[in-house]
Amino acid sequence: MKIILTHEVPGLGSAGEVVEVKDGYARNYLVPRGYAIRWTKGGQKDVDAIRRARKIHQIQTLEAANEVKGKLEGVQVKLAVRSGEAGRLFGSVTQADVVEAIKAAGGPAVDKRAVAIASPIKTVGTHKVSVKLHSDVQANLDIAVVAA
Repeated sequence: MKIILTHEVPGLGSAGEVVEVKDGYARNYLVPRGYAIRWTKGGQKDVDAIRRARKIHQIQTLEAANEVKGKLEGVQVKLAVRSGEAGRLFGSVTQADVVEAIKAAGGPAVDKRAVAIASPIKTVGTHKVSVKLHSDVQANLDIAVVAA
């Protein structure tokens, strides 16, 4: 089945691409979750709109991505959250929390969809977070989670 990806799907493609997948994968997983729409002859307008939106959110050049990476890795990010007695958090730290902490620390604006948290952050301490800035550039940050 031909589909148009509306979001980046690892191992399959990025938003705006037309790809061929098995019928069941598209019908049961990609389309219901909003990762893709069915391809039609009039779907080219949708593809163009998705690509325009993607260009707005994506850093255009490799040099600009490396510059943003340098700024990000130079920022000391500190995130104050509510925690219990043993340092366990009430909930966990999300991508949106990380983006707000970067902005509050004076770092550059980052899209929350570009932030990757390897394992859920549920304790006070220093945690590693990566930010995908470009297809070839990824910044690694240390987030200091402290009790509020």
